[in-house]
Order: sequence, then C-alpha cells, then structure tokens
Amino acid sequence: MKGSAAMGLFDHLLRDIRSVTDRDGAQNAIPPLDGAFSPNDRLDTCVPIGAPLPDLDDVVVAGDGTVYVSAGRRVLKFTGDRLANSDVVIEFEDDAGGLALHPDGRLLVCVAGRGLAAIDPAKPGAPSWLESADGRALAGLTSIAVAPDGRLFAVEGSTGRRPDQWRHDLMEKCCNGRLIVCGPALDHPRVLLRDLSYPYGVAITADGSSLWLTESWAHRLSRFALRGEGIGPREVVAGNLPGYPARIHRDAQGGFFLGLFARRTHLIEFVLKEDDFREDMIATIAPDYWIAPAFSGGSNCLEPMQIGSVKALGIQKPWAPPRSYGLLAHLDREGEATDSLHSRAGGRFHGITGACDTQYGVVITARGAGQLLLYTGGLR
Repeated sequence: MKGSAAMGLFDHLLRDIRSVTDRDGAQNAIPPLDGAFSPNDRLDTCVPIGAPLPDLDDVVVAGDGTVYVSAGRRVLKFTGDRLANSDVVIEFEDDAGGLALHPDGRLLVCVAGRGLAAIDPAKPGAPSWLESADGRALAGLTSIAVAPDGRLFAVEGSTGRRPDQWRHDLMEKCCNGRLIVCGPALDHPRVLLRDLSYPYGVAITADGSSLWLTESWAHRLSRFALRGEGIGPREVVAGNLPGYPARIHRDAQGGFFLGLFARRTHLIEFVLKEDDFREDMIATIAPDYWIAPAFSGGSNCLEPMQIGSVKALGIQKPWAPPRSYGLLAHLDREGEATDSLHSRAGGRFHGITGACDTQYGVVITARGAGQLLLYTGGLR
C-alpha cells in the first residue's frame, strides 16, 4: 500500500474512533430548545410591514423614529403611522448589509465587495468609504456598531469573501473573520481580532463599556471590555447556542435582540465531519441544494431531505427536521436569554437576521421570506 493511501486509511480510522469515543463532544452537542428557547409560533403572528423585500438584511431605528432597512442594493426608510410609508434612501452598486447610525446623524452601511459606506440620510450624495484594513480589502463586512465616543467597530465574516458566499465558508470550515475598529471619519482602521469563526453581529453597550460579538460557525456569543484603544480578553457569554447567531442589536431596556438565522441539525453537524463527502458536494452540487443551513426552504423538490416524515398530507410538520427556521432571542443586559420568538419548520418567517425596538413594537427582518415584520406582543 502506498504511503498516501495508508495515511488516508489511517485518517478515516482515526475519525471513526473519535466519532465513537467523543460522540457527544461539546463541539457537536446541539442543545435542546427549552426554557427561554422553548418553541412557539409567535413569529408567525407578527404583522408584515409593506410588500416583500428581496434580500432583506438589516434594520436600525433613528432617534426620530425613522426605520432604515437594507434590502438588496437599496437602503430604504420607513416612516408614518406604524411605518406605513417607505422611500428609497440610496442604491449601491452591490448588496447593502449591516446598518448603524452614528451620533452625528450619518447612516453607516456595510456594502458587499466594497467596504463601509457613510452617508447623510437626509441628503444622500456620494458616500464616504472605508475599503481596507491592514492592506486587505473589506469585501465581506457583515455588521457595524458605533461606540459613544464615535469610534466604529465592524466585523468581516470571512476575509476577502463576500457575505453571499457564507455557505462556502461553513462547508470549507473556514475561520478567518476579523474585528476592525476605525475613527469617526473612517480613518486609521486597525484589526483588533483575527481568525474568528464567521463573526456576523457586533454591538456596543449604551455606556460604551463592552463590545458584544457573535460567531456563527462557533455558535457563540462573546463579550469584550473596551479599554482605551483596544479590547480586553474574551468572555464567552453563550458558548453553545442552538442555532447560527446572526446580528445582535440593543433593545430599549439595555438588553439585546439576537437573531439566529437557522437552527443547527445533527445532519449538518455530521456532514461537517465527513470531509470527503463535503468536498464532493461542494464540487458537484449547486450551493442552494447543499446539506447546509438556509434562510428559507421547503419550496423546491431538489432540496435535501432527511429521513423521517417531513410532510403529511402536503403540509410540512412544525416538528420536522428544519432546513430553515425562524428564531429571535431576547437577552437581558448580562446576555441571559429571557424569551424568544419562533417560526417553526412549517412556519412562514424564517432566516431572522436583525431586529430593533421602535415606538410601535419590535421590527424584525425575516430574510427567508423577504418580509419586514412588526411584533407588538410582550417580551420577558
């Protein structure tokens, strides 16, 4: 037997042994949905705001109550009674993603393949740009947050890779996301953290004392103290979430809204351990049909199915293994989950990527349905 073949056989044998001896290892043990994460249908009771918006992504609210939304290449604003009126603020050459508002009134927009744009939403002329940090282009910015002193903190899911290639990043088991800080004028950018497991969301507490960061592929929420020009050591707040965390936004009471854009499943965790299968899948199948998380699913017969009854009498069961799922968690100021809104496997509003508090209720972005939602019920 040749050396390379012998090494390949040894690797397979070692992997099989580990799958038995570490069957429920912390990396792959998916926590159940219970306690504050107990399943419900409350997301499906939300009121849709306006018509569907393809590639809906993020939402942020201004001090005057105006709600800004990114969808495809456009940024829109919603005003009026219960946000009934909408207008296009600006249209970029590529997809608009994460949003934030600077204390001086500027609107900050993460733009795929380009970097961070800053505009005056009242007079949206030519944007100011931050396009690179440490000599590397900011092609994959996913979220942006502003500290009380005006500094900007942005996360890049995968260095050099556009956000719409997130499935490739997961299936290739990459870990090269970055946390970047720059000055209020988009100047002096510095990389504070590297080799992150697809950082999707970032938030700063109202008093500017700490930075919160989500990592999708690590299923993790972390907190860092803000110290002078840098940050303190990582404090893991939630180290094993039941889904893939997306953006985190402050609520009006000092807590947070955390969107989880899909649930973890045992099938996906298994595929992530099967390197040969995964490599063949990437090489031969279109990404929309991979065994991977999705913002929405169930509408195409080519999608991967799982053993077990997914549908009965043509209706997808709410307890079926989910290809996509809707989940918004409400966290207290310490990061403990206190409540959650769900749209289960058979629900309508999946792929939650952002949420914010408004005078009318919680406005939520359901990317899977391309629908902006308004939730007016209570949250613990």
